[in-house]
Amino acid sequence: MRYLSTRGHADRKQFCEILLEGLAPDGGLYLPERYPQLGPAELQNLRQVWQSQGYAALAFEVLSLYIDDIPRDDLKALCQKTYTSAVFGTPEIVPLKPLKRAGQSQAELLLEALSNGPTLAFKDMAMQLLGNLFEYELARRGETLNILGATSGDTGSAAEYAMRGKKGVRVFMTSPHGRMSPFQQAQMFSLLDENIHNMAIEGVFDDCQDIVKAVSNDLAFKQRYKIGTVNSINWARLLAQVVYYFAGYFQATQSDLQKVSFTVPSGNFGNVCAGHVARMMGLPIDRLVVATNENDVLDEFFRTGVYRVRGTADTHETSSPSMDISKASNFERFVFDLLDRDGVTTKEIFGAGLQQKGCFDLSADPRFAKAAAVFGFESGRSTHSDRLKTIQQVYANYGVMIDTHTADGVKVAQEHLKPDVPMVVLETALPIKFAATIVQALGRQPDRPPQFEGIEALPKRVHVMKADVNLVKAFIQQHCD
Repeated sequence: MRYLSTRGHADRKQFCEILLEGLAPDGGLYLPERYPQLGPAELQNLRQVWQSQGYAALAFEVLSLYIDDIPRDDLKALCQKTYTSAVFGTPEIVPLKPLKRAGQSQAELLLEALSNGPTLAFKDMAMQLLGNLFEYELARRGETLNILGATSGDTGSAAEYAMRGKKGVRVFMTSPHGRMSPFQQAQMFSLLDENIHNMAIEGVFDDCQDIVKAVSNDLAFKQRYKIGTVNSINWARLLAQVVYYFAGYFQATQSDLQKVSFTVPSGNFGNVCAGHVARMMGLPIDRLVVATNENDVLDEFFRTGVYRVRGTADTHETSSPSMDISKASNFERFVFDLLDRDGVTTKEIFGAGLQQKGCFDLSADPRFAKAAAVFGFESGRSTHSDRLKTIQQVYANYGVMIDTHTADGVKVAQEHLKPDVPMVVLETALPIKFAATIVQALGRQPDRPPQFEGIEALPKRVHVMKADVNLVKAFIQQHCD
């Protein structure tokens, strides 16, 4: 399997090359040259693997379709090391939780629990694998890697918990200063491991993301300091997320003739882009419903065909802060497919065009209609009052407490239900990560796992700095030279 850039670069690379690289040399994102196609026999085999051997075996079968430069036995061992009940708290790893009222025979919605990992967020599902892949490949090469990332809340802690103590790896994580929940900040900043470095950037998440891209696009700096990424611009992370769409589908259905829809709380478009990949492979997904908060750049696109980046002043600070993003990095991957893999046009609109105009308009392009008609995308948005109401309703009706981002998903999912098509909502985090809003909605504190008691009071190490790529580069140099 070879990988290409969404912006048309001539190179074709293998998985382990792009695992450590992040962005392509032309600033594009990597995608496989083709999506492996699964017919009825292959789907039935994957269902049997899931039922008889579990999540780790399913992950191996899916990943091996895309990874052919790691020996099969080694890849299987990496999956088995990653996806254990000791790490994720349950043998199913991603169990479905039906939202069903007393006396009802059928659930109204299904929550796929992706938040049982070490940092209580869905990012653990991919990041734990990424940590093991990095350590394996770096040892095989005898190299080191400096990971530079940006987080709006959950990516940072998931990456740091996955990479702490890993041989040959340093983590430099940027986050928007003061814009994460106290629990999220404590998870990251209380890690005092020598290979973990946190930088709080005075700005919004998009400023952090722009810095990461700027450093990645400085090829000389990137090569000298061996810079890699863990954001979902890294294909390996998105690929790991594809697996739980298969696991969710097999749990929600009895037969591969059935279809399932997924609603996905979305900020950077990585989580739902993984669903797009699964659908392109042949998983019988009816619709992929994108749920946004007040930062609704993605909802606006799917409704109108216009992609309009918001500036710092127009990026709302909300009670679902991990989605406070107005420039969705992974969206380029989907648009590349939408435009029939036209790298020249993709480069034009996501390169200089987007930087100069801050928007692009595909409403008059006949290919835009494929977003819904061919790729199954729909969308909706949620507000703070919607979140409070949804958290209250789900707790009152089903006895289930959900976090703010999952509430965005449930609210939008309820607007897109179809008879006889199960709707799975991806649960993105546990409520404790956003306790203040849970208290506002329910008048009580969410349950706190014992290992996180008193985390906000722990000593913290974080460096606050202006949104300046040169300051970030200097910080990296200081800790690497």
